[in-house]
Amino acid sequence: RVLAQVSCELVSPKPNRPTEGVLFFNLELSPMAAPGLEPGRQSELLVSLNRLLERCLRDSKCIDTESLCVVAGEKVWQIRLDMHLLNHDGNITDAASIAGIVALCHFRRPDVSVQGEEVTVYTPEERDPVPLSIHHMPICVTFAFFHQGTYLLVDPSEREERVMDGLLVIAMNKHREICTIQSSGVVMLVQDQILRCSKITAVKVAEITELIQKALENDHKARKEGGKFGFAESISNQRITAFKMESAAVDTNNVEEQAGEIIAKADPPSEVFANPILHTPGTAQIGEGIENSWGDLEESEKEEAAEEEGESEAAAFECQKTETEDTNMMKETKDEPILLSDSEEEEVVILEPQEVPRKTRTQTSTKPENTSKKAFNKRRRKKRT
Repeated sequence: RVLAQVSCELVSPKPNRPTEGVLFFNLELSPMAAPGLEPGRQSELLVSLNRLLERCLRDSKCIDTESLCVVAGEKVWQIRLDMHLLNHDGNITDAASIAGIVALCHFRRPDVSVQGEEVTVYTPEERDPVPLSIHHMPICVTFAFFHQGTYLLVDPSEREERVMDGLLVIAMNKHREICTIQSSGVVMLVQDQILRCSKITAVKVAEITELIQKALENDHKARKEGGKFGFAESISNQRITAFKMESAAVDTNNVEEQAGEIIAKADPPSEVFANPILHTPGTAQIGEGIENSWGDLEESEKEEAAEEEGESEAAAFECQKTETEDTNMMKETKDEPILLSDSEEEEVVILEPQEVPRKTRTQTSTKPENTSKKAFNKRRRKKRT
């Protein structure tokens, strides 16, 4: 669903086109239509849709821009078309093009008069508003292709657009004049496929144009007769929604008989009467002899509290048991050496220094020294003797 609104304003014309009015188109995709849409962001989808609508409505020359001139080179009408996407269920192009052209056909601008250099704009009460001069109504028809162009689908939904291979948009009027054509996607189209799509477009455009013209004629009759017309007047007041619920027919002939049968089959209600007892003048007691259910509630609450206490005591006992087991394990493993390793299966190897072998050279050198000393001592003893 797309909501289209048209507004007008007197502005200065463009320097290169002093006798033509200005047309401005704007399409907004809000998060209200779909969660994936972001506000205030010029996405690729939004830019492509705006360009396609401009080619369909502006470049096709469907509106006579020269009729929007008030004073050549000084004052012209600027027609602004704002379109808001309300519900995104696929095929935004077709919905926006239909809403836009219908809004332009339905729009009435204020009447003006020029006397010398003075421009007077009249209100709708003073003079009837003037409709726009529209030559034809271009309408877009979208085709989706699947399996490399094997299957063709008209007016695809949002889920179908996610899995399609290619897209073809054809804008045409009821005179079978193609206003614009755009192809996107990864599918290659042949001549026969495009001709087939153009024939389908001509049939669809003729049907939609007929519906639009009937709606505009009904609106024109309502304006002449002084009835309600316009978007604001078509909304029902004092209702939550504008949808009308169809009333269902209900047969009430046998209602009394069915009600009597139901009452007869039902069990009689238990009647309990409380007789007030007057103890003293001005006082009374009501409800004597009736069982009190507050005690049952208190007993059930006490049972629940006892169960909760038992569960808490059991949990505390289990915690103490686990703590004692942990302390016993700590005592047992206190004297054992702790091996720092990443796995219990790894082997621990202790590196010890090797014994240095004794040198044979020193052993041989010490022996002759000892023998020489002994011989020298013997000689000294002999001399002394």
